[in-house]
Formats: sequence, structure tokens, C-alpha cells
Amino acid sequence: MQTSNESIFVSAFRSLFKTFFAICGLFLSLFAISFVYFALTGNIPIEPKTTISIVPDAENKRELVSQEAPAILQIKIHGVIGDPGGVTSETIEDILIESRTAYLSNDRVKGIFIHFNTPGGTVSDSDAIYRMLKAYKEKYKIPIYAYVEGLCASGGMYIAASADKIYGSPTSVIGSVGVILGPFFNISETLGKIGVQSRTLTQGLDKDAMTPYRPWKEGEDASYKALTAYFYDQFVQVVTEARPRLDKTKLIHEYGAHVFDPILAQKYGYIDQANANRNEALLALLEEAKIDPSSAYQVVELQPKFDWMRGLSAGASLLCSGKVEHRFDFGQPKIQEPFAYLYMPN
Repeated sequence: MQTSNESIFVSAFRSLFKTFFAICGLFLSLFAISFVYFALTGNIPIEPKTTISIVPDAENKRELVSQEAPAILQIKIHGVIGDPGGVTSETIEDILIESRTAYLSNDRVKGIFIHFNTPGGTVSDSDAIYRMLKAYKEKYKIPIYAYVEGLCASGGMYIAASADKIYGSPTSVIGSVGVILGPFFNISETLGKIGVQSRTLTQGLDKDAMTPYRPWKEGEDASYKALTAYFYDQFVQVVTEARPRLDKTKLIHEYGAHVFDPILAQKYGYIDQANANRNEALLALLEEAKIDPSSAYQVVELQPKFDWMRGLSAGASLLCSGKVEHRFDFGQPKIQEPFAYLYMPN
């Protein structure tokens, strides 16, 4: 009796596997046929990397209008720039590319509205996003307006230099033109007190510069200081060229990397109008883009899709390697690049 039950179980299990592999085979066959067809016809479909959403217009209405109506593309620069889970140059590139396709094809986008609430981020992402927005504006001959609702500091100011006009809310905080690298810690004396020695094998002069495990040598930070100065000069040049009322000498010697309330930010030239609301800034953009606010228009966002394949492969890599990452959280942003246009008051 026991043997009979086992045989039924094994038979059912075998049937289940046969059905499973048959279905897998069917899907693989369909995939192969589709791939061959699209390869021969030259029409291989490209999966979009963003999803579109309708956001409120200047009258706080969120209604779908005709696809022939002009559109304003709203881009949110929120959180730390360069954070892999947030705004990066790659996500902004995807947004700008797909703003000319599908629902937004036929030159529908007539202006870009950037919504800021960011402390800044990496040097490379801030610079790349600024240059992409500036190139997009010049190529398609459209205006870009910015609205700060919260914080627009450091890398945020760098990106905002791509805008024709910048508006700030009554509670906005603006500024922090500067570069940060570090902090660096040195624990060599502590290690010596507890009898721990460290040795790092290197080739190349100062390859282990600023290592925390030995006393620092005179001048080993010189190359880092030079890079920091280079990125700072670039930052100052970008914002003062874009904001002609922002005095370069005062920026360097008086305003520094401080942040300001919207009234002072307007006075010093960081922004064009203080104490504005989103709808006022959006209406000004519509006027610049020659869009009648009483007629049909659409305000849209393109939001990056979650790359589940990348997340799955990263998780699988850690699982297969048997590595477990232990991190100490010192309140630092999760960015990969050491040089940052970042406001970190704590």
C-alpha cells in the first residue's frame, strides 16, 4: 500500500515537471521566433526605461488631454544626486531621450520644469545632468524654468544653472557653492596603543595616500587639494556665467559655501524670484514657451522604472560569492564618488 502511494506521488511529480518544461519550451520557442522575425525585419522593439504620469497643471488639474496638445516635462531633482536609488545622470538621460518618443513624440515637449529639493551630490552626476539639460534646451529651442521647494544646495545649484529662471518657495534654502572630499580619519596612534600593526603593499608614489593606518606624510594630500580646487573653480564658473547677478568675487570671498533664505538668495543673485509658489513659476514657463494656459496642455513626468534584472543580479552576485556587507552608518549619503558638490551641515 505504501509503495502504491509513493508511485502515485512520483508519477504526479513527473507529470508536473513535464508540464513545466513543456511550457518553458513553448515560451522559449515563441521568444526565438519573435527574435528572428524582428531581426529579419529590422524592427526589434526597445523596452522603454520610464513610465509616464500626468501631474497637476497651473490650476491644479490633472486631466488627460488630447495627444496633439503641447506638453511641459516636469523633472524632479529630489534627494542626493548620484545616489544609485535616486537621481543619477543615467536616469535623467533616459528621461530626456524618451521625452521625444511615444506619447510625447512629434515635438510635444515645449518646456522643462525642474522641481528641486536636494542637498546636491556627486561632482560627475551634477555636471553631466547640467550639460544634458543645457544641450537639450539648445537643441530643441525650449525654455527651462526651475522651482525650489525645500533645498537647492551645492550640486542642485550646479544643475539649476541650466535654467533660464529660478523661483524659490517661502521656505526654500539655497546656495552652498563648494566642494567636499572626506572626511578622512587617522587611527594609526590608536592601533599602536593596542599593539596592532598594518602594512599595505603598493607601487606608485603615494598610492596609499591618506590611508588611516599610518601617520600621514607632509604634502600627500596635495593632489586631492588640487582636484578639489579644480572642481570648485568649475562650479564657480558655471553658476556665475548662468547667474549674471551673482557676483563672482563676493561669491568666493563673502557668500562662500553658505546657504541662504529665498529673500537673500534673490538679493545676491542665486534665484530670480523669492516667495513664489509652484503655479506662479509654471505659469511663467508657459508664457515663455508660448503656451496659452487657458487652452489644453499637459504637464507630465517620466519616472524611471525599477531595473529588477540589475537588482536581481546584484543580489545573486552577493549570494553566490558568500559575501555579507557590514556598513557603519555615519549619516553619509550612499554615493560612489568621493568628490561631491554636497551640503552636509551635520
